[in-house]
Amino acid sequence: MNKVKCLIVDDEPLAREQIEIYVTKTSFLELRGTCKSVFEVIEIMENEKIDLIFLDIQMPEFTGIEFSRNISNEVKIILVTAFVDYAVEGYKVNAMDYLLKPVDYDEFLSAAYKAKIWCDMVNNKKDISVQVNNDYLFIKTAYKYIKVDLNKILYFEGLKDYVKTIVDYQSNSIMTISSLKAIENVLPKDKFMRVHRSFIVALGKIKMIDKGQIIINEKQIPVSDQYKDKLMQFITKHMV
Repeated sequence: MNKVKCLIVDDEPLAREQIEIYVTKTSFLELRGTCKSVFEVIEIMENEKIDLIFLDIQMPEFTGIEFSRNISNEVKIILVTAFVDYAVEGYKVNAMDYLLKPVDYDEFLSAAYKAKIWCDMVNNKKDISVQVNNDYLFIKTAYKYIKVDLNKILYFEGLKDYVKTIVDYQSNSIMTISSLKAIENVLPKDKFMRVHRSFIVALGKIKMIDKGQIIINEKQIPVSDQYKDKLMQFITKHMV
């Protein structure tokens, strides 16, 4: 099993120790160092590949938020903070999740597992989050796979490190850690089409196309210029 190589960054010794205990008891994580500041992180990352950083927000000299804005998207960040107000900031930067101090192990494990799924997908060069059969697909979310009929899917929406699947019989969307490109590659081309960098639509669910926007169940979905010709070919083929 490929382990997720991680660092712990916190200027408080007790906080570092708590996360270190959690990392040690989590089989798919490999601790590569504990740091008191982001400057120590930079030094370690110059010499080896790091997959994940458990990063405190409130630190002297350089905050976790500032540091997150300046590292590669290949390194995933889980922010650790005592202040719930920072949660919103976390989603504006390269943060996969955030944990509130004092950190509960179940919450820690859930956040770490998201990083593991992402690293597995990247390392294997394929999407393990969606598995497609003839009439249905399985979408991996947290610790389970959800079976979804292809003809019930309305559209997919890409959101940073996640893809949201909208299904017409569910009030809640299904979230999975993946890229829209990876999902596009496994979907049947005669049923789904990429129409925007953030959207894949189910062609059979299109209610209307109005002023450059697709309408599906009252949802207005934009069409990018690069996909307009392909969409028009589909429309022309099915015109009466």
